[in-house]
Amino acid sequence: MAQEFYIEVNCHQKSYNGERICGDVFVSKRIREEDRIIAVLSDGMGHGVKANVLATLTATMGLKFTEEHKDVTKTAEIIMNTLPVCSERKVSYATFTIIDIRAGEEVRIIEFDNPQTIIMRGKELFDPHWTTITLESEKNSGKEINTCQFYPKKEDRILSFSDGITQSGLGMGKYLFGWGHDDLQEFIKKMIQDHVDISADNLASRVVNMANINDGYNLKDDTSCSVIYFRDPRKLLICTGPPFEKERDEEYANVVRDFDGKKILCGATTCEIISRRLKREITDSFEFFDPELPPISYMDGIDLITEGILTLGKVDAILGLYNNNYRLGKGPADQIVKIMLESDSIEFMVGTCINVAHQDPTLPIELEIRRTVVRRIVEKLEEKFLKEVKIRFI
Repeated sequence: MAQEFYIEVNCHQKSYNGERICGDVFVSKRIREEDRIIAVLSDGMGHGVKANVLATLTATMGLKFTEEHKDVTKTAEIIMNTLPVCSERKVSYATFTIIDIRAGEEVRIIEFDNPQTIIMRGKELFDPHWTTITLESEKNSGKEINTCQFYPKKEDRILSFSDGITQSGLGMGKYLFGWGHDDLQEFIKKMIQDHVDISADNLASRVVNMANINDGYNLKDDTSCSVIYFRDPRKLLICTGPPFEKERDEEYANVVRDFDGKKILCGATTCEIISRRLKREITDSFEFFDPELPPISYMDGIDLITEGILTLGKVDAILGLYNNNYRLGKGPADQIVKIMLESDSIEFMVGTCINVAHQDPTLPIELEIRRTVVRRIVEKLEEKFLKEVKIRFI
């Protein structure tokens, strides 16, 4: 994005004890044409499938209406009017928190019945001055929406929650009345003071795990925490395949040498070009952490060296399967995914010289030409993980 900082978005969730499906739903979307990110957290009434359906419907509508720049009040009214009415409680809703971030403009947050969003400015709590809007329509008269707007700064964090967080520990030991908003704020504040660079992923995970501890590892409700973190970008360069023209080998190597960030080389020919041009020795390893792939190699100034097309094919497969419960191994593809997920701005430098071995129709389908595999990886990184990705062909 055009700002001076990168926006990291992540959410961790645990289901009500005994339920396989979480009744909380988190969705996010990057709208590149508008330099904009929208994130929505919704908590459906009850647990399991029914709650998940309510929350999914709410989160999807919240995302769509916000993307279309609909008025705050109108968005809330449409969502509430669309949801079915609970026969027992005579209320029809899932809660929601909508966060709309636009480059160079104010962040807008809209909340209905979720615990109040916490905003950290560096190591301290930040008050954005909330405003309460009371709905006046006949069906939703008296219902209140909280909203705020503020200009973000580097090292700001926005944390939103379902009430499984603030009500954790209710009736037990230390928190007879639940963890509560104040104690939650202090936990987050101390966590950031003790770990200044803590990622959105790690912070969200720690909040949810603490709620689980408060409930004696027996969660009484679906529990979610989302974190949005404004910070300096972590950059990654991935090079794969030799340049189309041999005369450009030196340019290729110089890009690697001068790149300010982590560097991965995929492919023996790629590695040999960089080694030869930069006069750096390659050291092979013989540790087979993944029986499907050759082991990694090492070179001074390079964070990871792997085989090419097979490894990238597996990277694509792992990215497709990956979620917060997925456990990465030690294999070459797993290591690439780990570095990708830790990075924000990812640049692929793709050589366009065709390796004839990969055009043999008798070889496995996984051996697609590198450009196709890279494009699939890029699509997942952008759509699923909201990474900023560029491809440069050489």
